[in-house]
Amino acid sequence: MSEGITVRVPRALASIVGGERSVHVPLDTASTVSHVLDVLAGDFPILGRRIRDETGALRRYVNVYVDGEDVRLLGGVGTEVTPGQELQILQSVAGG
Repeated sequence: MSEGITVRVPRALASIVGGERSVHVPLDTASTVSHVLDVLAGDFPILGRRIRDETGALRRYVNVYVDGEDVRLLGGVGTEVTPGQELQILQSVAGG
């Protein structure tokens, strides 16, 4: 397997990516969260629509972390990622 990013997806979205809880996104050099999400959306269009809106912004109920750090507190979808890092996608759960 080539260098890249491991993307962890929540159980609720696993069926969209073939039942897997993680997806490998090839990446040879530093890039951005946006690029990784673009690659995922190309491979799994439904996942792309569930994560980002039509402007490319993260949906408000979706949180993305790079190595445990919330990208909203870093550089948003412009946050730099490098091969070997882990990106985790989490959906907020409403209840009451």
